[in-house]
Amino acid sequence: MSIRERLSGNEAAATAMKQINPDVVAAFPITPSTEIPQYFSTFVANGTVDTEFVAVESEHSAMSACIGSQAAGARTMTATSANGLSLMWEMIYIASSLRLPIVMSLVNRAVSGPLNIHNDHSDAMGVRDAGWVMLFSENNQEAYDNLLMAHRIAEHKDVQLPLMVCQDGFITSHSIENIELEEDDKVKAFVGKYQPDHYLLNKKEPIAVGPLDLQGYLFEHKAQQAEAMKNAKNIILEVSKDFEKTFGRKYGLFEEYKLDDAEIAIVCMNSTAGTTKFVVDELRNKGIKAGLLKIRVYRPFPGEEVAKALAHVKAVAVLDKSDSLNAIGGALFSDVTSSMFVAGVQVPTVNYVYGIGGRDTTSTQIESVYTDLQEIVKTGKVENPYRYLGLRKEEK
Repeated sequence: MSIRERLSGNEAAATAMKQINPDVVAAFPITPSTEIPQYFSTFVANGTVDTEFVAVESEHSAMSACIGSQAAGARTMTATSANGLSLMWEMIYIASSLRLPIVMSLVNRAVSGPLNIHNDHSDAMGVRDAGWVMLFSENNQEAYDNLLMAHRIAEHKDVQLPLMVCQDGFITSHSIENIELEEDDKVKAFVGKYQPDHYLLNKKEPIAVGPLDLQGYLFEHKAQQAEAMKNAKNIILEVSKDFEKTFGRKYGLFEEYKLDDAEIAIVCMNSTAGTTKFVVDELRNKGIKAGLLKIRVYRPFPGEEVAKALAHVKAVAVLDKSDSLNAIGGALFSDVTSSMFVAGVQVPTVNYVYGIGGRDTTSTQIESVYTDLQEIVKTGKVENPYRYLGLRKEEK
């Protein structure tokens, strides 16, 4: 039976980690993810878990320790944000190339510079092609649930890739919400025990981890990583189905909110989806057929499914909480539009970069996007596909 509780997103993540009781957690503090290892360290100190907690001197060392422990055969977790993730950069790629199913909570924050400790998605977008499975979380409940599913996905024999669970810094990480927690024994039964086939401490099978990989083999190994990422899509759906059967909460690759008969739609991720749902409800009360497609699984990107879900609408706006600085829109916009193009879906689509550095995004601003979409439907033209939402205009 679920336990009703009130927790912040960071507390929810730490609670999930406590219930999973991993073999090793290696972490270094960085705002706004610091509370996760901080809360978890209290569980270690009071004997609630028997995890080996490794306090390291940097985030690079944190991921290095995670790689070492996971390669040795230990279920391993960590947490970080922004610049901390950037300092892990080298090791992030190594973790995925070694096919190590490390699970990380990434509390999204702007990457320096200039220095900013508030939320956008520049950290996650910076490693979007590093070979990690990436799940995004609208609220504290979803962050908690994603972590409960994470090891089942990452450790699956057809995946064997690291996985990060993303949530918005401060917006959800420090905000207290009602949440349904599951009983410890049921979580442990759902997650299961980690039983790797190959690991360094297996004396019956001596292996090397991280050898030189030159022209003769690297290409094939990268193709194997790519195939594992493709496999992850079906495994995520399988695990989600089992999660629903066990705990009653349903998740897919994305969430369609009043999208089935929508004429105009927004695509976004994380906490902005909550604001957008509110606006959709308001517009529906006015007779405007607005809808939302909330991306949950960003890597692997469900391109075929996204294109199919949006094929019937008349105009789409993709909201990116980071700017790719490439003059042709944000990363989510590129993924959505390329998916639609490949699927032969022709729907006028516009990109909005928003919320950089924690800039508030209001329901009024979201409503203005739907107003813009109505104009696109009316005229059939997209005058400027690359736009900003909530950017202050210079005074003349």
